[in-house]
Amino acid sequence: MIKMYQPVFSITHNLLTYIANIEASKAVIDNSPLVPAWEARFRDDALARTVHFGTKIEGNDLSQEQAQRVIQLKGVSDTKEVSEKTGVTARERDIQEVINYRNVLLWIDQQKVLERKPQLSVDTLHTLHSLTMKGLVDEESVGAFRQKQVVIEGVEGSGVVFRPPVSVEVPYLIDELFAWINSPEAAQVHPVFRAAIVHYQLVYIHPYVEGNGRTARAMATLLMYLLGYDFKRFFSLEQYYDGDVDRYYKALLSVQQQPSADLTYWLEYFCYGLAIEIDKVKSQVQKLSKDLKMKKELGRQVALSERQIILLEVLQNQGEITSEDAQEALPNVSVDTILRDVRDLIQKGVVEKRGVTKGVTYRLA
Repeated sequence: MIKMYQPVFSITHNLLTYIANIEASKAVIDNSPLVPAWEARFRDDALARTVHFGTKIEGNDLSQEQAQRVIQLKGVSDTKEVSEKTGVTARERDIQEVINYRNVLLWIDQQKVLERKPQLSVDTLHTLHSLTMKGLVDEESVGAFRQKQVVIEGVEGSGVVFRPPVSVEVPYLIDELFAWINSPEAAQVHPVFRAAIVHYQLVYIHPYVEGNGRTARAMATLLMYLLGYDFKRFFSLEQYYDGDVDRYYKALLSVQQQPSADLTYWLEYFCYGLAIEIDKVKSQVQKLSKDLKMKKELGRQVALSERQIILLEVLQNQGEITSEDAQEALPNVSVDTILRDVRDLIQKGVVEKRGVTKGVTYRLA
């Protein structure tokens, strides 16, 4: 019989606060209907940020703009061809890492559609690692547990900071982890906590020669998606990690500094980052959901550009605006473009024009 992993942590005031904020933001995001074009844009942006920052943490040198160009080129996997078609001049490895992590996230998206119950297995883990490390390590190391001891070194030659378990223990530790993941005990733990625990434990076990960080983050993302915490796929925790990589690694290492391998500080770090990221998403969604009120009044959703959303925000705050107000709200946009946006809003029945010539004002219809 397989022994089951037993995570150790305490529910602190901070954790309760972060989870409450996450749940409140989730409710707004899940229940805010957006026009399809905006949803697609949010998802594409989150995908690009996740891939860029998720590989940058591991030393990838591509800029965010370069990574985005590689991500957008679909159906091409040869790094040289990708470089030629995107104009991105970089190490083949950097391009391959971005291609791979994009494919990881697309695979995770597919599982959310296919799976009804979150049944995760060692095969799931191997699949994520295979997608992550394709073309980056020897074929025999792709999706296969390491057969040698590895060490984790600190930045700038600060020496060994962590020694993962010896290789012979890896299969047993992984089996124990998945026994917990699919157990009734784990089902009683909040999905965000579960994702954080799995993230940490995979980094601790370090089951592969290379690619453990990306695989751990991918597994945590998959778990949240399957448990209903995908937040419409609008978020990127990787950007939070990359904002202070040293703090990310210190939070992970904090567990080993506790006699009982207590996960509390790591959970607080993970949940705080998710709360911050999801709050940003909520704010964006609330701005773009202003069409909800108009949908009720007009009987349909209205596709709006970013400029038009800014104009509507001013209208909602002031009640009415003039052409001068519109130009002040959009100082870097030409007068002709602003007028086209306003005319489009009038044609859509969102805004109405009052007065003539110099006395013209605009109000919400």
